[in-house]
Amino acid sequence: MEPATTPEAWLRIIEAALLATPAPLAVSDLRRLFDEDPGPETVRRLLDELRAEWAAAGRGVELVQLASGWRFQTRPQYQVYLDRLKEEKPPRYSRAVMETLAIIAYRQPVTRGDIEDIRGVAVSPNVLKTLESRGWIDVVGHRDTPGRPALFATTRRFLDDMGLRSLTELPALTEIERIMDLVDTSQIEPAAAAAPEEEA
Repeated sequence: MEPATTPEAWLRIIEAALLATPAPLAVSDLRRLFDEDPGPETVRRLLDELRAEWAAAGRGVELVQLASGWRFQTRPQYQVYLDRLKEEKPPRYSRAVMETLAIIAYRQPVTRGDIEDIRGVAVSPNVLKTLESRGWIDVVGHRDTPGRPALFATTRRFLDDMGLRSLTELPALTEIERIMDLVDTSQIEPAAAAAPEEEA
């Protein structure tokens, strides 16, 4: 096969790579596709062109930029139809897990003690383990106080899973509170009973 030397050829190679890869690809990853590096600005311009091309075509899939790179994903309005194809139910998280995640996302970095002060109840280790196993939070250091408690912060995977490029795109706290008030708590409780200290 002849080496790709034109912007149109580069565009199709980038498109193929993004369609074939389930994880987001950074500009640096996309630059490695080519024999001669087109440079970061050219790749970014091609990504913008590709995003506009797919948007103009009105397809059910769109090219989006997330915290860790670029990926194709279905447009949100079609998710309700795609959910019908899933044989397994998506995981449900308790209110304690969701509140803890929100506190970490908006106040990071925070310790377990900080979370308990804000929520007004003890935080079960299982809540933090749930969020860590999902890849949404991680220990990013330790506070320089007695006991050196771990500091928790959200990860790039959290941003990717939420469809965000950065924390600045998080909705306003008042919007989160409104959503939490509207959600039927019976729908967000996990199969296992919540630990007593998590119930608020």
